Amino acid sequence: MSALADKLRGLRRQAGVSPPAPAPVPTPRQRPALPDNISQLLGIRQRVQRTPPRKTVMDVGPLPGQTIAPGLQLCEARTAWPAMPPAFHAAFARIDQNIEPERLLLFDTETTGLAGGTGTRAFMIGVGDWHEGQFRERQLLITTLAGEAAMLECFASWLRPDSVLVSYNGKSYDAPLLKTRYRMQRIASPLEGLAHIDLLHPVRRRWRGAWENCRLATAERQLLQVVREDDLPGSEAPAAWLGFLRGGSAAPLHRVAHHNSQDLRSLGGILHRFATDEDAMVPSQSTRP
Repeated sequence: MSALADKLRGLRRQAGVSPPAPAPVPTPRQRPALPDNISQLLGIRQRVQRTPPRKTVMDVGPLPGQTIAPGLQLCEARTAWPAMPPAFHAAFARIDQNIEPERLLLFDTETTGLAGGTGTRAFMIGVGDWHEGQFRERQLLITTLAGEAAMLECFASWLRPDSVLVSYNGKSYDAPLLKTRYRMQRIASPLEGLAHIDLLHPVRRRWRGAWENCRLATAERQLLQVVREDDLPGSEAPAAWLGFLRGGSAAPLHRVAHHNSQDLRSLGGILHRFATDEDAMVPSQSTRP
């Protein structure tokens, strides 16, 4: 190969042809330098892309009461009003029994709707009784759907075989609803066989025609001079609870608890009126047969 290359070079010299220049060796291509601020911005963007996104956690605020079981809150309070009624005969409620106040258990529910049926559930059960000379309020609030069984079992533990239920329209709405929920949870209903004073009916028999209506708000205003201020309407209670379940604030649940508390105290005040006022037990002239 060396002799052949020398011969070719000699022939080129004779012909006056210069040998080809060696091919240039390519130099590595350098990327243009970026301004400092652009490099900094790119670095920030790269770091942001490497950082996993954080989940936004909404501050729902404190729940009413204290947790006594998973998904179940208990609120408890004691007040001097309403006063404990004396022992009375429940003829005004068409119950032929003498009732001692220690047997009374006032109750009111807050529910997901007024239609009833298996799709409606109670998310709060409020209970009132007289204990150690004061009116005691206990409210059970479920904060998850799984807390319903614990709520129903706790409510059942507060009832005795001789308890006398007191409600306002509870015979038609609250009691049947709770019985349905006990059946859905496969728990024996503690309400079966208990005496039940539904104050709506004696109020109607006594004041129907004299008042514009016989709703609880009207009865408490006429009989107890109770006028609610900044009260959460009962129709808004389902939205408050469902909104909380969807991640909303717990603040509306405090208003629901306050509304339920006033219902219980008004029940106690109206019952005391019937137990101590003989005129309230006499049907009005317009409703006598």
